[in-house]
Amino acid sequence: MSVEVLFFARAREIAGRSKYLSEASDLDGLIDELCVSFGSEMKALLLTSRLWVNEDPGQDGQVLKSGDKIAILPPVSGG
Repeated sequence: MSVEVLFFARAREIAGRSKYLSEASDLDGLIDELCVSFGSEMKALLLTSRLWVNEDPGQDGQVLKSGDKIAILPPVSGG
């Protein structure tokens, strides 16, 4: 099983890449994996980011299926 994580904006900067493959079976496990893999900056960012699974808002504990695409969308500020 493999899911693809897509990083945008600040998440991409922290991860140093735009994509990441994971074997996580649920969204909570994926979040934990990303925090371990990319450190405290990613952990802090994930607290305020939106996670979308296959173009739908992700839910706490959501079960992931092979081939799912998870987008990490940090908050956006502008002026």
